[in-house]
Amino acid sequence: QVQLVESGGNSVQPGGSLRLTCTASGLMFSGYTMKWYRRAPGKQRELVAGIDSGGSTNYLNSVKDRFTISRDNAKNTVYLQMTNLKPEDTAVYYCNIPAPPWDYWGQGTQVTVSS
Repeated sequence: QVQLVESGGNSVQPGGSLRLTCTASGLMFSGYTMKWYRRAPGKQRELVAGIDSGGSTNYLNSVKDRFTISRDNAKNTVYLQMTNLKPEDTAVYYCNIPAPPWDYWGQGTQVTVSS
């Protein structure tokens, strides 16, 4: 059974930093692309960042130069380092593994950016 467990969400002031962690179990982690999504109140879910098995990354334009996705295959873990956080980054952040025909999701972790 595949499980994804996120942690690291918190409330921070604008300009602050957080590191989100997602640990996977039940699959060969190193062979999969890992993604972070977010859903803000009243908005659709959006892809924030992704990292493939080779380490190539992609980012939502609004988070480029502020967020960094990385992975540690030995720990079955993907990270999202978030810096210079803005109120518009407030959302529930979800870890995702697309593994066709399946699509695995974590439970989400809340990030709130407010003064």
